Amino acid sequence: MPDPAASNAPELTVSELSNALKRTIEDRFGFVRLRGEISNYRGPHSSGHAYFCLKDQSARIDAVIWKGVFAKLRTKPQEGLEVIATGKVTTFPGKSSYQIIIEAIEPAGVGALMALLEERRRKLAAEGLFDEARKQLPPFLPACIGVVTSPTGAVIRDILHRIADRFPRHVLVWPVRVQGETSAAEIAAAIGGFNALPEQGPLRRPDVIIVARGGGSLEDLWSFNEEVVVRAAAQSFIPLIAAIGHETDWTLIDHAADLRAPTPSAAAEKAVPVRAELAASLADLGRRHAGATFRLVERRRNELRALLRALPQGDAIVALPRQRLDSASGRLHGALARTHDRQRIGLARLSHRLAQQSPQAKMGRAEEQLKALHQRLRRALATGRERRRQSLDHIGSRLTIARAARVKIECERATASRRRLDALAKRMEHGIFARMEARRAQIRTLAQLLGSLGYGQVLARGFAMVSDGQGKLVTKAAEIVDGALLHIKFSDGQKTAIAGPPKAAAPEKRTSKAPRKRDQGSLF
Repeated sequence: MPDPAASNAPELTVSELSNALKRTIEDRFGFVRLRGEISNYRGPHSSGHAYFCLKDQSARIDAVIWKGVFAKLRTKPQEGLEVIATGKVTTFPGKSSYQIIIEAIEPAGVGALMALLEERRRKLAAEGLFDEARKQLPPFLPACIGVVTSPTGAVIRDILHRIADRFPRHVLVWPVRVQGETSAAEIAAAIGGFNALPEQGPLRRPDVIIVARGGGSLEDLWSFNEEVVVRAAAQSFIPLIAAIGHETDWTLIDHAADLRAPTPSAAAEKAVPVRAELAASLADLGRRHAGATFRLVERRRNELRALLRALPQGDAIVALPRQRLDSASGRLHGALARTHDRQRIGLARLSHRLAQQSPQAKMGRAEEQLKALHQRLRRALATGRERRRQSLDHIGSRLTIARAARVKIECERATASRRRLDALAKRMEHGIFARMEARRAQIRTLAQLLGSLGYGQVLARGFAMVSDGQGKLVTKAAEIVDGALLHIKFSDGQKTAIAGPPKAAAPEKRTSKAPRKRDQGSLF
């Protein structure tokens, strides 16, 4: 097989190529805004991060939202929702794919917002938060009015001026943001805060709450469509009036509120009546009462006059024929007495009836009825307070029992954990000792192996190790220069020598016929 043609292209590893592509994509695109539909979203991962895809008609891209960013998102991802995502394009070398790290997300246009709003409305309506049966009427004349709105806008001034013109009342303002990321949480906290105030004291609970904001687009009013705000309005046991935007603007809090006003000024009109109209109504009722009393007295006076005219007169009796005077004179006295008594009794009855219909009597009866109603009201208030106190005592006792049970469970759990920790500590101590003993045995074995393989054993067998003056090991005679300083190491110590040429052996005198021994010569 022929060899491939030589090339000057440098060789790259897979990691180097992946990192180069990653830097190129991040430098080329950086932060982008993508519009697409969310797909394959199954909620946050167990780690808190969210993984899904953005797609359109012909392409798709993987998307990631880190845990810290996901918790701060105003609009949470939903399957099938068309959004505009802002983030940084990068690559994932583990899969050789590119993806976008999302840092902000928002619905794509008014149509998406309306679809999200309609889905949320159906969900909350199915839970019963918009039922008319749970709504309550605001009081006719509240003593204190709570207002949840921005303290710097024109809305609060319109409400205060309208209340002052109609019927001045004490107004308690809870300042919040009515637009922005934290506005929904602030509005819900304000509603809950008003409900948490005590009924009596220098800062008492208001009798009615007005949640108001001026007009704006659907995006500007979106805080009042958040689920946390709608649930806070539905859970408020203080009557709540919603006045969001203009007359044509509708938000989810309008459905959950006890009463909806088309504008903030209309909310103030629904909260308090007109004092001048009340005074005129009272004056009209007073005039009607005085006229009815006068007409009743006049009618009774005419009836009395008619009765007086019907009574027989003395002149008429005297005008009877004289011939009957003698026969009737005996009966006349008795008849006159009986007639007089009968007429006196009738007059007394009429006088009694007239006295019962007098203004003083009616006012007395009305006063008695008012006192009875006042006593019933006091008894009802005392009974209601007693019932609430008993309910709170019951809840307190339940909380105490639950707390004691919880403390007992936690103590038992801590004791069991302590026991497990002691057992683990003992096991760890035993394991450490066993591991140390194994290491010691291994060190002893290695020491023996080192002793057997080291050069000390070689020196003990009669060899020597030669090194020059610089401590460099000498292995060949050619490396030694005459006169050089040498260090010779034996098994029992070290000696120093000076290198020199080898000496010729002197002839040995033979004194006998014994064979001549060879002289080994001197190394020194």
